[in-house]
Amino acid sequence: MGTPCSPPPASDSAADSSAEFSLRRIAVAAFGPSLLFGIGEGAVLPVIVLMARELGASVSIAALVVGLVSIGSLLSNIPASLITARWGERWAIVAAGLWSALGMAICMLTQQLWLFALGCLMVGMSQAVYNLARQSYLTEAVPVHFRARALSTLGGVMRIGMFIGPFIGAWAMHAWGLHAAFAVGMVGVLCAAAIGLRVPDLAAPSALPGQAVPTEAPSIAGILRAHHQLFLTLGLGVLLVSAVRASRQVVIPLWADHLGMAPAAASLVYGLAGAIDMLVFYPAGRLMDLKGRRWVAVPSMLVMGAAMLLMPLTSTVTTLLLAAMALGFGNGIGSGLIMTLGADHAPRHARAHFLGLWRLAADLGSSLGPALLSFLAGSLSLASGIACIGLVAWGAAAALARWIPPAKR
Repeated sequence: MGTPCSPPPASDSAADSSAEFSLRRIAVAAFGPSLLFGIGEGAVLPVIVLMARELGASVSIAALVVGLVSIGSLLSNIPASLITARWGERWAIVAAGLWSALGMAICMLTQQLWLFALGCLMVGMSQAVYNLARQSYLTEAVPVHFRARALSTLGGVMRIGMFIGPFIGAWAMHAWGLHAAFAVGMVGVLCAAAIGLRVPDLAAPSALPGQAVPTEAPSIAGILRAHHQLFLTLGLGVLLVSAVRASRQVVIPLWADHLGMAPAAASLVYGLAGAIDMLVFYPAGRLMDLKGRRWVAVPSMLVMGAAMLLMPLTSTVTTLLLAAMALGFGNGIGSGLIMTLGADHAPRHARAHFLGLWRLAADLGSSLGPALLSFLAGSLSLASGIACIGLVAWGAAAALARWIPPAKR
């Protein structure tokens, strides 16, 4: 059974001196691809449903095609761990960029709906490989007392890219048509792959003092057996966190539509919530490093739960905006949380295999959250569904408070 570990908070001076050196050395290679990959994907994701409709898909089929991105990521977490373990983080990042660009090229050039759907599936597959490789790399490359800040920054930079991407894609579509968004996406992910080539290779992990180097090659089944209790406890909390986070992307536009708000006003509310989300990732990561993971994990879910419970009570643009900004704040302070918890518990000699399973649990939650909201909204009401997701968030807070190990002092 895996032994939970939580990195001790270090003194500010000691932590910052060595950490800043490490981060300065890998900053462009580590965070540059994340920004560009986010821009590339952000440019194409809003356009997928429009392209599918243009190719003759019905509304339901177009929604399914959009879902193929998430399905591709979900199904590729375990293969991504094997690819990263076999070829290393650097080449996994490069391969993910090339595979995503190929998928986007298929989407841009084809006139066949099934080929377009295949391209969307490939984009989702590349997400899994890229996300696991970047997380695995920083887990090993960054000192443990700076880990949460590094991974929170990684998540925050990706969100910034996803925020910028749609604007660049909209500009390109205005100038050259709908297909131009995929050209922007290809440029973004190919530039991410090019910068990924600069990622320094990591040395093979050595045994910690007092520990022997494992003689057997790691396997997915072996990691699952060794850490099954962790996955059934803290892993369940991670699944709930992902379910709440994925639901938040649907909740704001749905409730805005329920209130009869104009699309422009709904987009403004969504955008401002996203802006708050992007502003708080680094302070939250610093707090996790200095005080422990619980100090951010539990408040993040409590705030998101409260915002979800209050949202059905809103009736104007102002009150909805306040609830949406609270939702964005709660989500923003949790940036990098799931990656950090996975990094804390990943065994050094089977890091990629463990993180593949960890990301699988998170992606399952991301798939189940909107599905649960849809079921509750259909069987009860939209307000009841949103409120129930708020209760799920508070359940996630309780799970994280119970199973995140306390920081060592």
